[in-house]
Amino acid sequence: MQDIMHEIIFNNRVSDYLIVIGILLLVYILKKRASKNITLLVFFVFRKMGRKINEKEFFELVLEPIENFIVFLTAYLAFDNLVFPQEMKFKIHKLSFQKFLESAADLIVILLFFRMLLRVIDYISIVMEKKARQTEEQSDDQLVIFFRDFLKAIIIIICVLVLIRFVFHQDITKLLAGLSIAGAAIALAAKESIENLIASFIIFFDKPFSVGDFLKVNAVRGNVEKIGLRSTRIRTIDRTYATIPNKQMVDAIVDNLSLRNSWRVEMKLHLELKASSEMIKNFVSQLVANLDSFELTEKTVILSDIHSDAYIVHVEYYTTMLTFADYNKVKQSINFMIVKTMENNELSMAGKDKLISMR
Repeated sequence: MQDIMHEIIFNNRVSDYLIVIGILLLVYILKKRASKNITLLVFFVFRKMGRKINEKEFFELVLEPIENFIVFLTAYLAFDNLVFPQEMKFKIHKLSFQKFLESAADLIVILLFFRMLLRVIDYISIVMEKKARQTEEQSDDQLVIFFRDFLKAIIIIICVLVLIRFVFHQDITKLLAGLSIAGAAIALAAKESIENLIASFIIFFDKPFSVGDFLKVNAVRGNVEKIGLRSTRIRTIDRTYATIPNKQMVDAIVDNLSLRNSWRVEMKLHLELKASSEMIKNFVSQLVANLDSFELTEKTVILSDIHSDAYIVHVEYYTTMLTFADYNKVKQSINFMIVKTMENNELSMAGKDKLISMR
């Protein structure tokens, strides 16, 4: 039995193979327990930080990538103790088979590790999103999504650099130095993308608007549905989906209609010249009295101008903060009241298209 254990097969003793197989079997049997203990440790840290998280949800999202990483890393370290067989020392396209297997193993370990990090970031974002939904503001909801995407982009870039260094065995510093000219050209070509990225940070920290706000940007009017790393998406009043670069959102004059504290209405009534001064005076007085029955913050009714073809009565008022639908109801009620008051005072418009109204 002792002789069999010391027998050499492919440059390694049978006992070495058995040790490797035993380690792999042990890890496979205990992988659930080992990975669960690690996730319990991370879970405990989150709890200590005051984060209310769902244990089942945490295990479902993070447990599987941790299991895969632990199993493959253990197998990688176990096989690393074996001597590479002489019979398998051949080349594939000028690359030795041993070097090829080592690079492939390094590649898988690195990818599994960074995949695990990405899943942890996904879970942290889920935790933060749940907390953000408890607040009335929607800006913090979008902020979580923004930083999740930003962190994942950083992790992916680091992953690529690590692959270049440990899989392809390239000196990153020399590589970056050699690419300095090309990097400058790329940076120049990506100037707008960088500007949009910086603008996205300005939007999130300065908060001129947030998701759900109703905006007017140049010729675009609509609700903000998403603020991304490069652009802001707006659902327009025509129900189309407009994508505006963040740099334009920062540079342009953005009218955030959702932050208005009242609605303004201005009307110019062109009355016929046959109306007497007493009729117009009574009309203005009655309009002022009738407007008192509505919830308005300010109101003005005056005979503002006298033209060769009409008397101009200027009506201006501000409503309290209302939804757009309620604002239209109030505006319609006031318009009916003005028409009724004109009828009661036997007043008529000076001609067609003489009523001008604007918000």
